[in-house]
Amino acid sequence: MSVLAIGLNHRSAPLELLERLSTPHAHLPKTLARLSELPNVDEAVVLVTCNRLEVYAWAEKFHSAYEDIFDHLAEQASVPAPEMSGSVYSLYGVDAARHLYAVVSGLDSVVLGEAEIQGQVRRAWQTAEAAGTASANLNPLFRQALGVGRRIRAETRLGRELTSVSEAAVALASGRLGGFAGRRIAVLGAGEMGGGMAKAIAPVRGAELVLASRSWQRAQDLAPTLGARAVHLDELAAELVDADVLFTSTAATSLVLDFDELDKVMAERGGQELLVVDIAVPRDVDPAAAAIDGLALCDMSDVRAFAVANTGHTEAEIRKAWGIVNAEAERHDAGAAGREVAPLIGEFRRRICDISQAEFERFDSRLASLDAAQRRTVEALVHGIVNKVLHEPTVRLKDAAPDGGSDHLAGALRELFGI
Repeated sequence: MSVLAIGLNHRSAPLELLERLSTPHAHLPKTLARLSELPNVDEAVVLVTCNRLEVYAWAEKFHSAYEDIFDHLAEQASVPAPEMSGSVYSLYGVDAARHLYAVVSGLDSVVLGEAEIQGQVRRAWQTAEAAGTASANLNPLFRQALGVGRRIRAETRLGRELTSVSEAAVALASGRLGGFAGRRIAVLGAGEMGGGMAKAIAPVRGAELVLASRSWQRAQDLAPTLGARAVHLDELAAELVDADVLFTSTAATSLVLDFDELDKVMAERGGQELLVVDIAVPRDVDPAAAAIDGLALCDMSDVRAFAVANTGHTEAEIRKAWGIVNAEAERHDAGAAGREVAPLIGEFRRRICDISQAEFERFDSRLASLDAAQRRTVEALVHGIVNKVLHEPTVRLKDAAPDGGSDHLAGALRELFGI
């Protein structure tokens, strides 16, 4: 048994498919429960971000577990299997662990080295723990993954430039507008991504920041901390008549701003251009709005392209980070293999010790004439022989485990001793 990773991300799948597969965080416990009921899945963690959907499962059989999870994802999103199959990747064992370490370190992100992904991985793991679908096998993997992420951020310069998708979105807009000074900026969304964009803008002097949210309370709470003005969601259209740019990222599962609403806004602007940066997945803004005169619409695809062109990281730093990921993945694989044979080794030792103890009891009457010191000598002699007999098989099993060569040895041991 080992870890299986199956998923789709910004590199493997178009934005439209990621939108259809996106799962609200509130629905994850139900998704986890269904995954854990699959016949070939023992444990599961689901990671959902604006740029990826990944399932990490502890599985006995790779192909059976892959098919079960793939079918579940396709059915849940109502996506035909052929439409999804070309975008899905899967990894098993040490390759799955290596991928998770790369993800949590930001090496597989839109923004190389981004910091937000570490918190997203932690929440995914905590959600699975609370749902009872992550335990003895996946818990060590995710604990080590978060440690790898911290180590890479401490030992390399990854994430020292752009640190998040939110920052990349703000930098993209700032470049297009020639800065934010004297601009009116509207932000829709006060959660992790929307709030992140608002926080990135707040320090800019001379910018007027307006904050809207589907939750009025959340907008009210966040706005004063940023020197922003909170507005109700139904007031946003009026604010956009005079705004220079709109940033949006909510957790809505359907459009928040449709074509007709934005068409009316643009009609009232008298030809003044409006830049809209929508990094929500699923999107908040109707993609058809890009056809409205004067409205420049950027989505996650545009932010990705900007981030790739502006990472600022050297090849040496990236190689250094990957070196850490590879070393830690190999270390996990060796530890996991050792943990897998540990129960067999323990049972083998118990079986031999039980035989030894049974023989002591059988010869107890014959040993009655021995004094205490002589009896201890006999017991020490027998225990010494037992330990020497156990030593070689134990060492060979442990040594073979990391290279995957312990299966035939384990099978022989079980067959010979009836374990």
